[in-house]
Amino acid sequence: MLSDDAVERALVITAHPDDVDFGAAGTMAAWTSAGIEVTYCIVTDGDAGGFDPAVPRTAIAGIRREEQTAAAKHVGVERLVFLGYPDGQLEATLGLRRDLSRVIRQVRPQRVVLQSPDRNYARIFASHPDHLAAGEAALCAVYPDARNPFTFTELLEQEGLEAWSVPEVWMMATTEPSHAVDVTDHVDRKIAALLCHESQHPDPTGMETRVRGWLTATAESFGLPAGRCAEAFTVIATG
Repeated sequence: MLSDDAVERALVITAHPDDVDFGAAGTMAAWTSAGIEVTYCIVTDGDAGGFDPAVPRTAIAGIRREEQTAAAKHVGVERLVFLGYPDGQLEATLGLRRDLSRVIRQVRPQRVVLQSPDRNYARIFASHPDHLAAGEAALCAVYPDARNPFTFTELLEQEGLEAWSVPEVWMMATTEPSHAVDVTDHVDRKIAALLCHESQHPDPTGMETRVRGWLTATAESFGLPAGRCAEAFTVIATG
């Protein structure tokens, strides 16, 4: 069991290494700085990613786990769970829902951060099929699977994992986000986390400019003062 009920906890579920760093690393840095214990659950190892044909495909999964682990440290995250599903082939199966329910019951978070299961036509790169599948499976794991003791009964009967109700979901990459987190003080940590994913960046020199532009535009869209940076989510009460 990973949890201590006296500690506020958040669980982030994403399809690939680097997804959380693009979508929410600034928020993760803010949360860990505030004492929230954050766990990452990465569904695939991103083994279909990369750009260099000289790197053996068999090496990519290990490289990307190492990159994500290093990136997580920049924003104060030490606990990572890798499920090892194949990259590019993800489906919201009952097996994946069970595996995510297991992690939820282990971590016992007050918040789950996940990817939107709905295609975003304004930001098509955010709607990779694996993202949609991971988001759908994670949402199903939050409700109803993880909270229902009569779903995936082996988790309780064989593994001793009691049902857990997640009070709140924070969804990334939605078309109409409802909430912005001011991450101005944590942008440097977000950039450092993103740059850890060296296998994914053929030209990292423009990364900081691009990311700061996205964050500034998000802050402006929520009416934050000039010069601020923000990440946006749709926050859903599930209690």
